[in-house]
Amino acid sequence: MYPLTPDRDHSVGSMLTGRGRSSSLWSEILSTGLIISPSMGIGGVADHTRRGDKLAPMSTPVTLEAIRRAPKVLLHDHLDGGLRPRTVIELAEELGYAGLPSTEEDALGVWFREAADSGSLERYLETFAHTVGVMQTKEALARVAAECVVDLAADGIVYAEVRYAPEQFQQRGLSLDDVVHAVTEGFERGTAEAASAGRRIRVGTLLCAMRQNARSLEIAELAVRHRDAGVVGFDIAGPEAGFPPSRNLDAFEYLRQSNAHFTIHAGEAFGLPSIWEAVQHCGAERLGHGVRIADDITVSDDGTATLGRLAAYVRDRRIPLEMCPSSNLQTGAAESIESHPFGLLAELNFRVTVNTDNRLMSHCSVSGEFEKLAAAFDYGWDDLRRFTLNAMKSAFIGYDERLALIDDLIKPGYAALLD
Repeated sequence: MYPLTPDRDHSVGSMLTGRGRSSSLWSEILSTGLIISPSMGIGGVADHTRRGDKLAPMSTPVTLEAIRRAPKVLLHDHLDGGLRPRTVIELAEELGYAGLPSTEEDALGVWFREAADSGSLERYLETFAHTVGVMQTKEALARVAAECVVDLAADGIVYAEVRYAPEQFQQRGLSLDDVVHAVTEGFERGTAEAASAGRRIRVGTLLCAMRQNARSLEIAELAVRHRDAGVVGFDIAGPEAGFPPSRNLDAFEYLRQSNAHFTIHAGEAFGLPSIWEAVQHCGAERLGHGVRIADDITVSDDGTATLGRLAAYVRDRRIPLEMCPSSNLQTGAAESIESHPFGLLAELNFRVTVNTDNRLMSHCSVSGEFEKLAAAFDYGWDDLRRFTLNAMKSAFIGYDERLALIDDLIKPGYAALLD
């Protein structure tokens, strides 16, 4: 088992939590550009561009409005965490769902954000009780899925993988297959609506098993059963502590034997042991969040970064990190965007991607996350393009399909912003 606490005084994780060196050191190091790694030079990695190596003179300022026009890729977004407040209210009325904290749209949106920001796990989980509670019919699931696609397309997303746990939507008698069919129908409807508005988007589905419910093999079989109808992969979600990835080995073995893709929520709340199990025991292709991999990196006084063996393995194997900065602030995985490990991990050429997690609870979008990161770490269009290409290369669709999206949409879109 990977040790619970890395044997280092100056790990980035300790900086973020107040142990060891001050977190302000990281911002200072970034500004000097001193970050290097003795185990791998920053230059010479095929799918990366260093932050200082601009591709061309930048003529379009990196503003939120401009970022929305840029083609973007989203790999980590929960369907039940992205409802419109108005939709929650209307579905609650249609389904006879009682108990919403407000039936006024703006007030309900504020309540979701404040509950997620409260630091109270009980209040945070209550937000999902409401969204899941109004998603218990085929019609509700299809509506939420369609609106999800329309909203993502409006934010400039050209490819998205949206995840949900089918087992959570069976309170009114739907079968697992009923749930998948309804969501798929909604995604198709939303894609067509976006196209009619001149916005091209493709959406794939990730089916989640809740790690505390011991149904992972059943959900893995469901994902394989529907993989020719829009389901591109599998995930386990839910509490990390007490429910390690290795409890689901039968599901992961089944997926590997079926040549199916999977990611694992790991390294958000529990730390390095969760990441180690996800990668080494379970064979995760991607890491959901993975932010705590920074606990295995030491930054010395001169700005040199030294990677521990797990961090080096994750980087060397190009295992994608589905990073969700604003969500991490709410869950306590980071204290601020400026001190978020994203900056270090990007500088060290980990395969970082930018994601939303729960758009309603975090009041965020991919464009908004890009804007915050650009302001915190002085990123330009070449950096945002790199993060987008990282995500597209890591998607759970075929190589030819990924390449087509890169060549037809992503590269031309960023070239227009750089000209």
